[in-house]
Amino acid sequence: MISKVSRLMTYIVSKYLPDPLIFAVLLTFLTFLFALGLTDSTPVDLVNMWGDGFWNLLGFGMQMALIVVTGNALASSPQIKSFLGQAASIARTPAQGVMLVTFMGGLACIINWGFGLVVGAMFAKEVARRIKGTDYALLIACAYIGFMTWGGGLSGSMPLLAATPGNPVAHLMVTDANPQGIIPATETLFSGYNLFIIGSLLFLLPLITLMMTPKEGNVRSIDPSLLAPEPSFKKELSLSATFAERLEESRVLAYIIGGLGYIYLGINFYKNGFNLTINNVNFIFLITGIILHGSPMSYMRAIVNATRSTAGILIQFPFYAGVQLMMEHSGLGGLITEFFINIANKDTFPLLTFFSSALINFAVPSGGGHWVIQGPFVIPAAQALGADLGKSAMAIAYGEQWMNMAQPFWALPALGIAGLGVRDIMGYCMTVLIFTTPIFVIGLYFL
Repeated sequence: MISKVSRLMTYIVSKYLPDPLIFAVLLTFLTFLFALGLTDSTPVDLVNMWGDGFWNLLGFGMQMALIVVTGNALASSPQIKSFLGQAASIARTPAQGVMLVTFMGGLACIINWGFGLVVGAMFAKEVARRIKGTDYALLIACAYIGFMTWGGGLSGSMPLLAATPGNPVAHLMVTDANPQGIIPATETLFSGYNLFIIGSLLFLLPLITLMMTPKEGNVRSIDPSLLAPEPSFKKELSLSATFAERLEESRVLAYIIGGLGYIYLGINFYKNGFNLTINNVNFIFLITGIILHGSPMSYMRAIVNATRSTAGILIQFPFYAGVQLMMEHSGLGGLITEFFINIANKDTFPLLTFFSSALINFAVPSGGGHWVIQGPFVIPAAQALGADLGKSAMAIAYGEQWMNMAQPFWALPALGIAGLGVRDIMGYCMTVLIFTTPIFVIGLYFL
């Protein structure tokens, strides 16, 4: 059954899902029209919101471009290529490769979403090189499917924000018993329902992707150049090399700057705890890449080679930033949330919050953005209904991570690394979205 649904979804996606840039443009128009019809915002107001928000994700876009570039450059170092090859050799058949990539991607995203998103795609590419007859598009889809675990993992922005004093919704939760207005991680990340949901995903996702593995005659062919080994970026110097050339290829410089970077990280983690933010992940990727490539210019050549993967991020993120601000400032996000709140009771509230978050995710594909838009409505309603605050907050996170399987925003880094388009993988992802629904329903309603 899963295989049939997968083929159907792949067919539909290949026919009707536009390029992610067109998707973002169409989403801009839809958000504009809905906000115009459902809120008091005028056309001029909405145009101003869109334009004002257009560059709001510049910092985040730079972070995502860097994680793709530094992650790709790190993977092209001889040591990491060897490690990924050894890990990929665990799988001997296409079916085993699909399961291994899904499991490793999901596990890595539990540790850190940025790390998992990039390493999962690089690992999938290595498995595809090792196992003949593997469906490359399915493997890359498996790497992205593993991203479904991130919201309930150690870097999940929703539970981490909810546990942070002074977060945008903290003032709504302040009581004598909770003077800081926080939801501790014991009620979110380490709760029984979250452990059930994340554990079930980690166990079942490889099985679901296994059932989507095409038979030998149905494997789609791809451009062989996509699986070509990364070139060597090391430059051999001649005896007549100039001082400048020797400085550029100096191992000493690479080791010194790398050492300074690790010292900084050690001090930072000692002072603030082992907090793997996206900036820390990028920093680790960068300094480790410089050391492993063995010279500043060897690393620079690897970076130049990797930058071609960032085009989608650079052009599409501004459109999503404009859509997000329209959704937030027009009040459209609040209206969607309120609709679900008004038909909920204490028991159904987290589940309906989950579906409202999934709907909003098309326009606001960001966990932190959901907390800003939905938190001010969800938390007071949960308090009034007597619903579990931790579960209500996590329902926002789950809706976002679940609907990512139908929203190409977060697939862009993996697609950039893989050299594929969104139509190549989204049919598989949407199949997983359908068959994982019961996991979230059980976790949010029955546990």
